[in-house]
Amino acid sequence: MRPIGILGGMSWVSTAHYYATLNRMAADRLGGLHSAPLLLHSFDFAQIAARQEAGDWDGLGEMLAEAAQRLEGAGAGVMLIAANTMHLVAAPVAAAIAAPLVHIADATADAISAAGLRRPGLIGTAYTMEKRFYLDRLEAAGLSPVLPDAATRGEIHRIIFDELVRDDVREDSRRTYEAAAADLVAAGADCVILGCTEVGLLLNADNVPAPVFDTVEIHCRAAIEAASFETGETYV
Repeated sequence: MRPIGILGGMSWVSTAHYYATLNRMAADRLGGLHSAPLLLHSFDFAQIAARQEAGDWDGLGEMLAEAAQRLEGAGAGVMLIAANTMHLVAAPVAAAIAAPLVHIADATADAISAAGLRRPGLIGTAYTMEKRFYLDRLEAAGLSPVLPDAATRGEIHRIIFDELVRDDVREDSRRTYEAAAADLVAAGADCVILGCTEVGLLLNADNVPAPVFDTVEIHCRAAIEAASFETGETYV
């Protein structure tokens, strides 16, 4: 398996989930004592969040691209941005490296299409729900995303940044997210994308009244596939 480079720390909570999920999937695939060869650059999320709020996406793209180059120089053969929102700068990251960048929205769209579904409800940060970088990828795959209303989008975003990225899980916030998911289904969504890598702290297949697509699970599975060799192939 090629080493997988992870651009993480956005937040550390979701990056820890990525680390565990990638290793679990590698062990399931390879058996025995196998785990995933990983290279991690973990950002200080306070700096990332401040630039997001200021709209400095060009600066963020430069930061992630430079980190990706360092991971590739250290041997990464596949690259992941371990966050949904930061795929807003996927293009400059992909352009800076030779290794393939596994795009979280494309992998998610593929999974939804393979399940025969077409109208995913999207729950994520305001950036992911409102900017076109994510929606365009879903629509290019033939999907028709359904979004929460503006007030609900604001509360979803607040809970992510005030609570979930701090590993603060509250039952009242779970109820808010459950209501948001139910409203999406009532509005015609035939499934729900957990479109922020921390949303799985509150939502899952047991409390959403439609099929759930967890982007961490989907992204990690796509990375394992991209990093895996055919039988007999070697990597140095």
